[in-house]
Amino acid sequence: MGDDAEEQFRTFVDARWEPLRRFAFALTGDLGHAEDLLQTALISCHRRWNHIRADNPEVYVRRAMINLNTSWWRRRRVVEYPTTALPDVEVPDAMSRFDTRDEIWAALLALPTQMRAVLALRYLEDLPEAEVAAILGCSVGSVKSQASRGLVRLRSVLRQAAAQLVPAEGHR
Repeated sequence: MGDDAEEQFRTFVDARWEPLRRFAFALTGDLGHAEDLLQTALISCHRRWNHIRADNPEVYVRRAMINLNTSWWRRRRVVEYPTTALPDVEVPDAMSRFDTRDEIWAALLALPTQMRAVLALRYLEDLPEAEVAAILGCSVGSVKSQASRGLVRLRSVLRQAAAQLVPAEGHR
């Protein structure tokens, strides 16, 4: 890579680091994994920068991040075994105001990676449906249906979580 291309790559990374890291966090749910994901995607893109920079480089980097995350997710899939008894009793504390945020992140991370990518690009990054479709390499209709289904699933999970927090009548 020539000096000019190297400088263009550095300028791109400097300008787009934070939005790309935020998107990586939405995909992974963990800041450390998000930074690893972003750095790995940027390394991959750096190798092909002469070919990428003619197009929209951000779309290419986001697509690389989605593909890498999907690949990593398949490798680290963990099987959970539900039990009938909870190990501890939950006690409200000063941090309870963060519970809703954590529940939303947990519900988001439970979605399939493609649906999570659609929701992150559409609502976290506030990109129009056409741009999300271009990044993901699918149709606008697919983006709309994935976003709609994803929001329905998130609402359902959050309603269930809220119902579990409300004590039954007569029990306090």
